[in-house]
Amino acid sequence: MGLAQQAIYFLLHPNQLRAIIQWKVWHEPVHRRDPSKETPTEKSCFHYLNLTSRSFAAVIQELNPELLMPICLFYLVLRGLDTIEDDMTIDIKEKEPLLRGFHELMEKDGWTFNGNGPNEKDRDLLVHFDDVIAELKKVKKPYYEIIKDITIKMGNGMADYALNAEHNANGVNTIADYELYCHYVAGLVGEGLTRLFVASNLANPKLLDRMELTESMGQFLQKTNIIRDVHEDWQDGRRFWPKEIWSQYFDKWDDLFAPENREKALQCSSHMVLNALKHAEECLFYMAGIRDQSVFNFVAIPQSMAIATLELVFRNPAIFERNVKITKGDACQLMTESTQNLRVVCDVFRRYARRIHKKNDPRDPNYLAISAQCGKIEQFIESIFPTQDPKKIAADRRHPNDQPGMDTMDAIYLVMSCVAIMILVGVSMVGVAWLMGANMEKMVRGLDQALGGSVRSPAPIANVPGRDEL
Repeated sequence: MGLAQQAIYFLLHPNQLRAIIQWKVWHEPVHRRDPSKETPTEKSCFHYLNLTSRSFAAVIQELNPELLMPICLFYLVLRGLDTIEDDMTIDIKEKEPLLRGFHELMEKDGWTFNGNGPNEKDRDLLVHFDDVIAELKKVKKPYYEIIKDITIKMGNGMADYALNAEHNANGVNTIADYELYCHYVAGLVGEGLTRLFVASNLANPKLLDRMELTESMGQFLQKTNIIRDVHEDWQDGRRFWPKEIWSQYFDKWDDLFAPENREKALQCSSHMVLNALKHAEECLFYMAGIRDQSVFNFVAIPQSMAIATLELVFRNPAIFERNVKITKGDACQLMTESTQNLRVVCDVFRRYARRIHKKNDPRDPNYLAISAQCGKIEQFIESIFPTQDPKKIAADRRHPNDQPGMDTMDAIYLVMSCVAIMILVGVSMVGVAWLMGANMEKMVRGLDQALGGSVRSPAPIANVPGRDEL
């Protein structure tokens, strides 16, 4: 977009410009990276981080210093692994041992790789991978062991998929295969990050007992990316939408992109969005276990971007024609909100869940299920942070005594009941006292004295005048 086009766009969308300025001017990182204190190899690592990551580079560089370099290196190692796996110009006979043995190569001083095709966008990272290896040798052993373990698991998983001829020819078949693929490329990343957070005492150790929460964090991000990138993957000859879903709408995968099938394609995409939305509640639950603000920002920003992207792609025919992205203004607003606290992030999820619900089409076969899932997200958020009505609170403060009163007849019945009970209790107490042999005449005289003589005890019979004396 040229300068003139940008000016016109922001004139028509002032809120977008305001969000960008707000982020650029007012955002204050919890921690700032200091390049002046870095070695040449450290600077090289951050250089390749910025080159290979559009969304994670900024938040990684604002992390707590304890995890700044370990997570940067963790990202670069997995990016290098992914660059080999994605490159279709590398023969499978060479690719498989590279993937399975990558954890050994990253311990080999000076190792680099220049076998990627010339059009592979991240090939320079592997050409200069010796800088990453040099820094890996300086990382604390517990952190390094976590990075190595995840690299082994991910490398073997990628190799298995690379050898899967059916997957290469026809893509993912079942939903179970789809989620297994997302586990290898994203769920394992979440596992490694969670272990790093806990090892550095920046997250609740209980998260390690709830690995399904960690899995949902990775699945939510990866599934959102797969839905958004469907057209780009189709052009590259790849298919990650599971056949178990799209075959309910089409006989052939290519039919999804035919303009005359657009409504059916939108229904299929709704099914995919529904599958991704089921992870939303567990993502919010996971974020409640983060103890450090910089780590919270690190995990919250991508999740907020994901729910916003799901709303953007939901029933959006453009995803079958090009790659769509949220605007820069929306991204800046989301980053501003996501660097606050869990309550604000929940408000973000609630806002986009409501937008998805509003866009939902009753003619879509997934209509009821999507509406129910949006309702579940809102219900979960409400259980954590109950909604308060500001107008009602303000009215109560202005008129603290002006509260709904009891019905008049109910009040009368209540008073009569109290009086009747008091009389019944009093009579019962007097009766019990009489049965126990209490001197009733003495009690009456005592009551008479207490009331100032207004109660008279009966005169003795001997003193009562006779009829003749009256």
